[in-house]
Amino acid sequence: MSDQDKSTKRRSVLAALGLTGAAAATLTVLPGRQTAQDASDTAAQAKSKPQRGGGYALTEHVKRYFETTRI
Repeated sequence: MSDQDKSTKRRSVLAALGLTGAAAATLTVLPGRQTAQDASDTAAQAKSKPQRGGGYALTEHVKRYFETTRI
């Protein structure tokens, strides 16, 4: 086997490993599917607004943000 063939095989293996790692990272980052119940709960929260116009609302996405900022 020539040096060029070995080099080509090595590059193919490394490229396959890189693509596998990228796919695994993508699947880890993507959020899971939302159930119908979760979607209706989220919609109900979005519709209810404060009576005095404005204010802070602790919603699920805000809770998730705070979870990511913990040290």
